[in-house]
Amino acid sequence: MAVIRTRKSLFLIVALLATLCFLAFIQSGVDDGTTDMWNVRVQEIQRRLENTERLNEVRAVEVHHLQGKVKEMERAASNVSFSQRRPMQQNVAYTGPSVGAHYDLENANGTVWLPSAVYYLPHLKTQQQGLKPALHVSQGVSGVSVVLGIPTIKRTVESYLMETLQSILKALSADEKLETLIVVLIAETDLAYVKSEAEQIKANFPAEVESGLIEIISPPSYYYPDLDNIPPTFGDTRERVKWRTKQNLDFAFLMMYCRMRGTYYVQLEDDIIAVPGFVSTMTSFATQQNKNPWFLLEFSQLGFIGKLFKCADLNLVADFFLMFHKAKPIDWLLDHILFVSICNPEKDAKHCSKEKARHRIRYKPSLFQHVGLHSSLKGKIQKLKDRDFKKGIHIPQHNNPEAEVLTTLQQYQKHSLIKAYKSQDIFWGTNPNAGDVVRFKFEPPVDISQYRFMSGSSEIPGDKLFNTSVEIMPVQASPSDYQRTEDGYLIVGKFISDGTAFGEVPANLGALYELRLRIHTNLENWVIISEIYLKVRGDR
Repeated sequence: MAVIRTRKSLFLIVALLATLCFLAFIQSGVDDGTTDMWNVRVQEIQRRLENTERLNEVRAVEVHHLQGKVKEMERAASNVSFSQRRPMQQNVAYTGPSVGAHYDLENANGTVWLPSAVYYLPHLKTQQQGLKPALHVSQGVSGVSVVLGIPTIKRTVESYLMETLQSILKALSADEKLETLIVVLIAETDLAYVKSEAEQIKANFPAEVESGLIEIISPPSYYYPDLDNIPPTFGDTRERVKWRTKQNLDFAFLMMYCRMRGTYYVQLEDDIIAVPGFVSTMTSFATQQNKNPWFLLEFSQLGFIGKLFKCADLNLVADFFLMFHKAKPIDWLLDHILFVSICNPEKDAKHCSKEKARHRIRYKPSLFQHVGLHSSLKGKIQKLKDRDFKKGIHIPQHNNPEAEVLTTLQQYQKHSLIKAYKSQDIFWGTNPNAGDVVRFKFEPPVDISQYRFMSGSSEIPGDKLFNTSVEIMPVQASPSDYQRTEDGYLIVGKFISDGTAFGEVPANLGALYELRLRIHTNLENWVIISEIYLKVRGDR
């Protein structure tokens, strides 16, 4: 049956490709109006082809994980585990997909018990459901190479979660999807909000949730202690202490859930983008370090983004976070784990730093970029960018007319406007404000028939132009029915809600001295111009 379905899928793909070739052939012999119609149809067929390929990838993931489950069942049938045979384990209460062990605290028979989460969160002693997810959407996938953990909370201004998941999924190859598990922790106790967010994930990524590539969990309300009565430390406000303490508990919960699901665990955040092939890059780099006693591999220099652990070490990490969840922020605790585990108290700080560098290894360039502007801490703005991040964004190629390019926007790193105009790179501008302009000056003047500008990108969707007009300065006197700016430019278009601007320049306006983009309001994010196309009248 699977072979028949595969043959049908291949036949469908071949038929679609043949149709595309046929349409491309007949397109050359029709007029412009018919060409536009055929272009629309070709694009629709291309979209259907992409959807078919995506569905095939999803089914491959499902088959791969089902094969893994069959092997696990065969092993379970032929072997009864040691822990199942031991009578002392009869007091362990398992209540489903919990993230930690619930031990019988009535130690009547004198057995020595190992510490568990309930000792660091003593309020859980009376809440047997405190470590069982309140929401659990899973197909039971395990045994993968890489588990990606993404905690998210309710943001008051803007959520970046869907864009983050979209970027991660686009960056995964078909083979990488077979060896990856994405676990989203919705770290809220408002079950109505949790279910709403989960439904949004399902609606945006139905095939990935169905195949088990994406799992969704949330902690129960019982999991958290009283976060409002934690003594402030290090001069932090009560609100910040509550936020950082909850973050420690969220990360620990997610790690406990993921600790037995794969070989490596990667901690991510809900406002990032990823480079294509990042999973293969990480696993290959981890394999290269096998001769070194590494504890942590870092694939981003920012915060807790792109931190890779061995799943076998997650118990240690989660325990440490739980032990000191009220004491310090998460990144400080991570550094303290290394200090306690590695540094020799009889040696100096230089020796300690050298030892930590052997166990905490940084990969460059960074595989993830932080794109969120509004922090999960209410009221905090963070314009953090990873300077080591390198992203191969697709640049459409155009042969634009000779022009002098100018802008009042400050460029970010080497992403200049002139490179964007020559289709060599994107333009990335910082802190756009009302009155900022992007100018294209023509000497001699040029008769422009069409323009197209695209801002933002699929990887960094928030850095778009809004409330921005397209304006021209013609050589000859222009008709009075065009809206003019105070300095005499004609407004011929504007950027729409998706961050694009495209249109035609009427032939009766003639050649232009200049075309410019003018921003009318202060923008919250930076600006990426990913495509600039100015068509000269008469060019094909």
